[in-house]
Amino acid sequence: MFDELSARFEDAIKGLRGENQISENNVDTALKQVRRALLDADVSLPVVKEFVEEVRQKAIGAEVVRGVNPGQKFIQVVHEQLVDVMGGANAPLAKVKDEPTVVLMAGLQGAGKTTATAKLGLHLKEQGRSALMVAADVYRPAAIEQLHTLGAQIGVEVFSLGADLKPEQIAAEGLARAREEGIDTLLVDTAGRLQIDNDMMDEMVRIRSAVEPSEVLLVVDSMIGQEAADLTRAFHEKVGITGAVLTKLDGDSRGGAALSIRKVSGQPIKFIGTGEKVEALQPFHPERMASRILGMGDVLTLVEKAQKEVEIADAELMQKKLQEATFDFSDFLKQMRLIKRMGSLGGLMKMIPGMNKIDDGMLKSGEDQLKKVEAMIGSMTPVERTQPELLAAQPSRRRRLAVGSGHSAAEVDKVLADFQRMRGLMKQMSSGGGMPGMPGMPGMPGMPGLGSNPAQSKGGRNVGGSPRRSRPLRKKKGFGDL
Repeated sequence: MFDELSARFEDAIKGLRGENQISENNVDTALKQVRRALLDADVSLPVVKEFVEEVRQKAIGAEVVRGVNPGQKFIQVVHEQLVDVMGGANAPLAKVKDEPTVVLMAGLQGAGKTTATAKLGLHLKEQGRSALMVAADVYRPAAIEQLHTLGAQIGVEVFSLGADLKPEQIAAEGLARAREEGIDTLLVDTAGRLQIDNDMMDEMVRIRSAVEPSEVLLVVDSMIGQEAADLTRAFHEKVGITGAVLTKLDGDSRGGAALSIRKVSGQPIKFIGTGEKVEALQPFHPERMASRILGMGDVLTLVEKAQKEVEIADAELMQKKLQEATFDFSDFLKQMRLIKRMGSLGGLMKMIPGMNKIDDGMLKSGEDQLKKVEAMIGSMTPVERTQPELLAAQPSRRRRLAVGSGHSAAEVDKVLADFQRMRGLMKQMSSGGGMPGMPGMPGMPGMPGLGSNPAQSKGGRNVGGSPRRSRPLRKKKGFGDL
């Protein structure tokens, strides 16, 4: 999402390279780039003006210590200001003692309220909190059915009374049910409109009066850009929001909404939606988002994703297989499926510091290559998956595999050769430690990083032990290059 914004910030910082100190002249040049970058990202104009002025004052007054250049100091100031604009720290969801915590979901039609309600229900379930979702959107066709479907999918109860009663009555009845059953949190899915109108606001006020929520979360589509500021202001003035859920951050949005909501309402972004899957909801951490905007990665979120999907026992077993070079195609397939559960390859790679500049075309090529390898593994017998040496030794098996997977014999040969080299490389990297369970990072099962050459190791020799050739080889990209 923030690729364009990150690139523009980098251009601003380039202007400070070679300077001995931060002065009014050079910081003004850099801030012109920052201002343009924020406006292009659809950040609200008043927010941009205030942001730029505060960065300017802090940067000019900042002392540049020995060993730190002005560009690095400027990054620090911008990072701190981004964190401040987006709320400073993570704001957890409220929890009321001895009573159901009532969360009212508000927003325009199409922002993703119903899906966000289900995502939040699953999040609470994973946190050990019980939830009851109330279907109070009586206007949108199939809204009630959608919530029931999502509820069944995640194992969270849905309360509904059809579309004939008023939403505030349904919400009140839902609260009574939650009290009877000792439910921890009540999530009320409300109706939206294509645009803000008095009827919608009046209805929200009535629902709020009926259930007296602890949280009123405004669900905002990150694709709406500068309109996010006006939307937030209108809801906050009429209904009084306590926080926001920013959806569709995996799309083509420019990121302006993330920087506008807190400044306009004074209320924090509490969650972000990062995909269509019901599991794709994350607590919002301003400091992590600021790091991603500045191209510094988001390792903490990456680690949390891995910890959520990887069992300690599985990780220890995988580490042992790497150290002994017994990592096989069944293990590789398991790692690919792990990646899919965590998100797209591109999204994960860009959480790694320094990987934000990877070309989207290269990432797409890598994902296509993974699909090709998965097709080949799907055509292998169980014995071949666990003993890749059989495929290497018997051409007839490789020919059968090529026909079964729909790829050429040469492609199969290339994948097998790359896999053998990869096993040697991963054995080397695992001996140096690292986190098992994620590809593309030292000590993690899967694939070497993008652009790496797995055929070469230290000391000028190939992994297999033969001397390095004096002339560079031209070879096709295999999945060992991913």
